[in-house]
Amino acid sequence: MATISARGLSIAFPLYHLAARSLKKRLLAKAAIRVKTDESNRVVVSALHDLSFEIRRGERVALVGTNGAGKTTLLRTLAGIYEPVAGELMVEGEIGSLIDPAAGMDSDSTGRENIRLRGLYRGMNDEEIAALEQDAAAFSGLGEFLDVPTRGYSAGMQVRLAFAMATAITPQILLMDEWFLAGDADFMTKAEERLARLVTGADILVIATHDMGVVRRWCTRVIKLEAGRIVADGTVEEVLGPAHAPEAAEEQA
Repeated sequence: MATISARGLSIAFPLYHLAARSLKKRLLAKAAIRVKTDESNRVVVSALHDLSFEIRRGERVALVGTNGAGKTTLLRTLAGIYEPVAGELMVEGEIGSLIDPAAGMDSDSTGRENIRLRGLYRGMNDEEIAALEQDAAAFSGLGEFLDVPTRGYSAGMQVRLAFAMATAITPQILLMDEWFLAGDADFMTKAEERLARLVTGADILVIATHDMGVVRRWCTRVIKLEAGRIVADGTVEEVLGPAHAPEAAEEQA
């Protein structure tokens, strides 16, 4: 059964090239909450601090907060990209990530080769890989560009390919950044039905977004972050208020 459980989860990133004592002192004085020194006397940014929560099968969770609150960092941690410096994180279930269009892609390989590599990574056999390639090629609409190295792709082309690969298979746990909702209008119109099917098909959805319309349409629960800490966790109405209220939580960053 798909579950996510965090206990005292913390993430910190070291700031290098801050050897000068006066510079360290000024920085620590101005940002005492999130910038501190660790046991090795390195200056580190506390990206996430002491997070505890559980997400169970059937939940659709929105991560909200201003830019820099820790939403994408938490998504990346759930995806296994970042390793906690403290606390525990347990994730059970197959994960599908729509976080960074370039994540997991080899820029020197073609789009078609990247599709095949994704299939191999998922443990697919030749027949399944061929079906994945056909589906992703048709949905992305990249045509002859599928046989071009992805380092030459525009941002929009990367999103198309990443979206096509990630949504060809329904994972148990879907992690998504709103970055993937910002494709060109024609593509997103085409993608809406497929994305809705993926969202409803996954056992768990965790999405980081500023769009409260998306939250109200897709989610059952909201975790609000500020400065890397959880400041609210509850139903959509408990955290955001009634749907007719002004969306002050639209969190312009």
